[in-house]
Amino acid sequence: MGATEDNFMNSDFSRLIVKKIIFFIINLQKLEIMSTLKNLIKVHITEEEKTLIDTAIDSLETNLSDKVVNLTGSERKRYGSISEQNKLFVNKVFYYSKDQSSLRSPDVDWDEFNKDYISRNLLEGYISRIKNLLDGLENTKTLHDHDCYQAALDDYSYTNYKIGTSTPGYEEKQNELKQFFTRSKSKDEDK
Repeated sequence: MGATEDNFMNSDFSRLIVKKIIFFIINLQKLEIMSTLKNLIKVHITEEEKTLIDTAIDSLETNLSDKVVNLTGSERKRYGSISEQNKLFVNKVFYYSKDQSSLRSPDVDWDEFNKDYISRNLLEGYISRIKNLLDGLENTKTLHDHDCYQAALDDYSYTNYKIGTSTPGYEEKQNELKQFFTRSKSKDEDK
């Protein structure tokens, strides 16, 4: 890691951001489930948390911008990903290079190999942690999506009810909303 990365990772501010993110994710996982299918989740991001999360993500993007590489689809195929068996192989070579350096190949740049080895392990840990966060965020968003859709359906039902009362505005609203409920023709209508 460079000096900038060390300063970022060791700063009180970055530790505070990480603690806040962890606290937020833990609270997201403590869902308040109701007995009905409405309002499955009542955990929401506050403005303060939004600011902290945005700052943390901005900081990650800034600190990683010159470290990440975008591969094309063909490059990804060409280089592939290392299988579990090959990870074990690389690990074994790494340990031999450390424990019995006299057996190392002179054709390998061992300083670069060690840097690559440390970087790949570091990145693998980051990826695992970020994937866990992403899974939690996607699951939480799914419940928020469900709640919004159920509330929208309730509002549409209410709109249809209010049309019968001749209250102004509801007919126009229903005409706008009913486009999302296209009906397919039944077999009898096709004849």
